[in-house]
Amino acid sequence: MSSLSALTNFLKRYQAIYQEECDEFPRFYAQGEDSACIVQETDLDENMPVQWVSVVRDQVGNFDNVASALDIRLHSDINGFYGHFFSGPLMFHSQWGAGEVLQPWNQNDFECLQQNIIGHLMMKRKLKQPLTWFIGVMEEGDTMITVNNETGSVWIEKPGEVQSIQLASSVDDFLSQLTPRVAAAKVYDELDTGLEGAADHPGIWQRLKTMYQYLRNKG
Repeated sequence: MSSLSALTNFLKRYQAIYQEECDEFPRFYAQGEDSACIVQETDLDENMPVQWVSVVRDQVGNFDNVASALDIRLHSDINGFYGHFFSGPLMFHSQWGAGEVLQPWNQNDFECLQQNIIGHLMMKRKLKQPLTWFIGVMEEGDTMITVNNETGSVWIEKPGEVQSIQLASSVDDFLSQLTPRVAAAKVYDELDTGLEGAADHPGIWQRLKTMYQYLRNKG
């Protein structure tokens, strides 16, 4: 199974559990950011959460520009994981604790994601550490879920440090071990993260704010 097939299966399970337990779709505070994911007619009131479903992108996104900018070869799973869907945040339970799988909300979000993965990879180079790219965050502690760019294995990583705990041998193996978690929509504060495009994003970069501040200070 590829990272794309595993992600597709997880998205189906994620939306099914909301239908079964809540009789509605997941909700998300989009903070005025439009997306093809939004399922109901709305004026995008920033004070109200929207219902959403993941949607297949009309045009597949890729990270060729990231690889070119850094003159590296990125593991192929990055395109399968990030390039095929627009989606809200994906909460999960696992044997390692609760967390969130990251996905882009819209094209602007995807472009912000590319820029911040470049920043992450550049910092790993600066620290002379193996290259990684993030796919999620854990609920407890300032820890990311990252992919080893060389092997495709999935690990816990604390900013400024090398990957510490291996979770799975691949992205598809990691996703297959997750249980979708029903969670109320969360309001994220609009914070100055210092990251490219962060102020425009309704959730992901706020979750990474503390970690990246620590990473920049460490470097």
